[in-house]
Amino acid sequence: MNPCCRLTLALFLCYLSYCLPAAATAADIPEWEAANPIQPIPDPPLGIPGDKDLPSKLTDLKNPPTPQTVRLGRWLFFDERLSADNTVSCASCHRPENGFSEPTPVSTGIDGQKGGRKAPSFLNAAWAAKPNFFWDGRAGSLEEQAGGPIINPIEMGMKDHDAVVAKIRSIDGYAKYFDEAFGSKEINIDRITKAIADYERTRMSGNSAWDRWRAGDDDAVSDDVKKGHRLFFGNAFCNNCHKGPNFSDYDFHNLGVGWNAESMSHADEGRYAVTQKEDDKGKFRTPPLRDVSKRAPFMHDGSVANLTAVVKLYVKGGIPNPNLDRKVDQRYAEILDLNERQIKQLVAFMESLDGEGYQDVAPTAFPQ
Repeated sequence: MNPCCRLTLALFLCYLSYCLPAAATAADIPEWEAANPIQPIPDPPLGIPGDKDLPSKLTDLKNPPTPQTVRLGRWLFFDERLSADNTVSCASCHRPENGFSEPTPVSTGIDGQKGGRKAPSFLNAAWAAKPNFFWDGRAGSLEEQAGGPIINPIEMGMKDHDAVVAKIRSIDGYAKYFDEAFGSKEINIDRITKAIADYERTRMSGNSAWDRWRAGDDDAVSDDVKKGHRLFFGNAFCNNCHKGPNFSDYDFHNLGVGWNAESMSHADEGRYAVTQKEDDKGKFRTPPLRDVSKRAPFMHDGSVANLTAVVKLYVKGGIPNPNLDRKVDQRYAEILDLNERQIKQLVAFMESLDGEGYQDVAPTAFPQ
């Protein structure tokens, strides 16, 4: 090589060594980034969507989630620092292993305080037929739903949303990820709840044994599941309320759960607290049924121990009270008249709705 070429090569190597930034190495990546890498937005699994009137993909939403908002939301969803005493996160009640519900009758918040209701699942919430969130439908969006428990005094216990924002701002490491997700380092409650909601939107359950059977795999389910399917959509009339890809009409019904015949009142007035309409007393939102087998005990107050007991509640026509839904009252029970074998088949059908695609565990590290 002639001297001129050697000099040119030396200058070029000098430029690479001193003038260009070094490539990032594993050691340069913060522990919390390695624990929560950016992932592509998943496509809906088999069985979701199942209705032409619903969006076909998450990207059809007006303000769709991005990989960056979902990653940020995953940290925030599992981060106990969003609570007043750093002991409770969204995931404390919405547990992935329980289909993002919980295995207890009611939720437990800061200082061990017990709520009056069980945390409902939000699986496939992006495909909700109606924007009714919480058991009483008081939230009109996943964002609104995400912001409520954080400032509930017996749940996460923060004083107000300003206090939530101030606390997240005090964690220096979060600013970078708000910038990546939203285009600036500004942290506000709308961005916090949007990120949490976007993480929740990507928790989709599908490709269940039942979905595979309906797609043509005749061996995917047992004969009991097939008979339970025929009952569910036929003589048992379950799909009067449990309809659509999530098996919910996202409407409100009174089964008599929580009714006290002595005091002639409901322990929890349900939808009435939102609407102040007398006929809404004791009404609660129809729970979706995907992964329902993971969510015992059942009902808004966790008062029904297992799926067999749930079916038997319907078989007897609910619990009589002034607002009992006509879809489950005694006239319905007389038509239903299921035997023990048929009850078992309906339970087998519901168990076949356990899906995949949503499972998760908490990140092992969080921004500092």
